[in-house]
Amino acid sequence: MKILMVGHFSETVKSNIARHFPEDWDVVIVSPGKEMLHHIEDCQVFIPEHVKVDRSLLSMAKKLKLVQTGAGFDNVDIEACTQRGIWVANAAGVNAQAVAEHVMALILSYYKNIPFLDAFMKNRMDEKQLEYTGSELQGKTIGIIGLGAIGKKVAEFCRVFDMNVLAYARNAALQSDGFVKMTDFDNLVSASDIVSVHISLNQQTKQLINKAVFKKMKNTALFINTARGGIVNESDLIDALKNREISGACLDVFETEPLPADSELRNLGNVILTPHTAGMPDGRKLHKKRYDFFVNNIKRVKNGEEPESKLNQLL
Repeated sequence: MKILMVGHFSETVKSNIARHFPEDWDVVIVSPGKEMLHHIEDCQVFIPEHVKVDRSLLSMAKKLKLVQTGAGFDNVDIEACTQRGIWVANAAGVNAQAVAEHVMALILSYYKNIPFLDAFMKNRMDEKQLEYTGSELQGKTIGIIGLGAIGKKVAEFCRVFDMNVLAYARNAALQSDGFVKMTDFDNLVSASDIVSVHISLNQQTKQLINKAVFKKMKNTALFINTARGGIVNESDLIDALKNREISGACLDVFETEPLPADSELRNLGNVILTPHTAGMPDGRKLHKKRYDFFVNNIKRVKNGEEPESKLNQLL
C-alpha cells in the first residue's frame, strides 16, 4: 500500500507524520512539483494539501483508489474521481474542536484588544497614557454561516459567554432550538455583531461574502473567516475595512496562501491574522485525530469497504 501525501512540510513534520502510519505501508511525503508527479503513477492513496486534483493529474494515477482530504475538499474534482472509480473522502469534524477554539481566541483577542495591549506593554509605553477600546461578549449576537460540526461547536462555546446565536444553513431540515435561532442569510448578516463563516468552498459559495454583503452588516460588526479564503471577495473585504463599513476582521484563510507579503491586510490595524492554523491542535502540523481518521479510512478501502465521510458513491 503506497500513500502519497503532498504538502509544504518541514523534515521534522514529515518524520512525525510518517511514524503515524503502519510500518508496512510505503508513505511518501513530498512538496508539490515534479517529484509528486513521479509518485502519483503508482500510489493507491493520495492525500493532497495545496494541490489541485484535476483530470490531468488523475490521468497519471493508474492505481489510485482513494483521495483523502482534511476538512476541505474544494481542491478535488470529485466527478472526475467518480468516473475513474476513485473514492473521495474528507475528515469532516475531526478539527471542529481546534477550529472552534481558534474562533473564540480570535473573538476574545479582538474585543479585549490583546494584540494592542501586548505591544503596548512590550514597547514599555507609559500606562498613564493608555487609551483603548474593549467590549464584553455577553449579550452580543454572533451569526454563524454554516451549522456543521465546527459551527455547532462555536455555538456551544458562545452559550457559555451568554451570547445570542443566529445561524444560517442551506440544510432546510435544521431547526431552531432553545439557544440557536435559524434565520435567513440576509437577516443574519444585518442583525449580527459578529459574523463567522463555517461553510465549504464550492461553486455556490465562491465569493459569497462580497461588497453587497458587507454593506448589509453593521458598521460595528466583526467578520471572521476560518473556513476558506475563496468564500470571500478579499478586495471587497479590504475596502469594507478601510472604509469602516465594518469594524474589523479576524482571518485565518485567504484567497492566496500563503498570504502575499505585500497584502494590504497586513497593514490594517483593525485586522487580526493567523496563517491557516485554526485546525491545528499544536504547532507540529500533526493532528493526531486527523491521521487516525486517515489510517482507518485507508484500511477500510484496502479491505474493499466504503470510506467514512465519503464524498462520492462508486457503483
